[in-house]
Amino acid sequence: MKSLVLERKDELALRDFPEIDHIEERIGPRDVRVKLHTVGICGSDVHYYTHGRIGPFVVNAPMILGHEASGTVIEVGDQVQTLAVGDRVCMEPGIPDPNSKATRLGMYNVDPAVRFWATPPVHGILRPVCVHPEAFTFKLPDNVSFAEAAMVEPLAVGVHASTKARVRPGDIGVVLGAGPIGLVTALSALASGCAQVYVTDLADKKLEIAGSLSPAITPVNISTENVGERVKRDTEGWGADLVFEATGSPRAAAQVFESLAPGGCVVMIGGQSDPIQYDAGAAMVREARVENIFRYAYVFPRCVAMLASGGIDVKPLITNTFEFEDSVHAFEVAATAPPAEVKMQILLPQ
Repeated sequence: MKSLVLERKDELALRDFPEIDHIEERIGPRDVRVKLHTVGICGSDVHYYTHGRIGPFVVNAPMILGHEASGTVIEVGDQVQTLAVGDRVCMEPGIPDPNSKATRLGMYNVDPAVRFWATPPVHGILRPVCVHPEAFTFKLPDNVSFAEAAMVEPLAVGVHASTKARVRPGDIGVVLGAGPIGLVTALSALASGCAQVYVTDLADKKLEIAGSLSPAITPVNISTENVGERVKRDTEGWGADLVFEATGSPRAAAQVFESLAPGGCVVMIGGQSDPIQYDAGAAMVREARVENIFRYAYVFPRCVAMLASGGIDVKPLITNTFEFEDSVHAFEVAATAPPAEVKMQILLPQ
């Protein structure tokens, strides 16, 4: 069974991986076996490829990449009740310890024992088949495609961010960064009640896509315009109620309060590999609330429901698709960060 394997930093191979075949030879009573259909390429996958690590998570041995996935159930454990062979599904990639304190408090995403696909030493799912717990596998409505379903994982980040922000109807939001996470955050903020969302970036093509998603999204190219000045001009000097930092750039993170209104909320989404500057004075005089998110918790069913209802449309974000045999090339392209690409996906053989 061929898998896309990160052998080490800067080296990928599409090859047989007997270790995973042995690990998943049998399924547990509450597990399902899924034939993968579509897998998205995430920025974290690319970062492991180009850097060999993300913070404390280091690739010390060959690892299968991929964690944004959809597919079809082909086998079920004898105690599975909610899924059946033939069901089309998407999977939440993090499996926590059900007995941990974090899980019992409803914060399983920050459980130190969570096993998350394609996070060393846990293997990902750029492979034909995987075994996964029923509890973290979600049936798809007929009108949600495999491609859309593979977008549920990044969408979950945006929905979790909007939930933490406590969006109120009519709020004005700013999203820093028009990559996949920034755009799903903008869509989530609008679906949660924002009246208008400003989206910033340096790439005109990404901003063009952002502007096409909704008339309530205002693209701002920060190479030619200061978003703080623009927002204050449009709000009679008051500022935005919410600012979402989705770039992972220290420079952007240092400026999160510039657009923020008094009493507003900043949500830190983009991962930072090193300590960053934080303007405590700017936060203080605004009595700003600052939230941090790590992945998501209890939002996959909400995301699936919003895709099914049309409340959120992620199809415009899928800008390129590759066949599984071209996976190495797909990552080589993704590593160049093409300005016209948002979400690239890989189709598994059926």
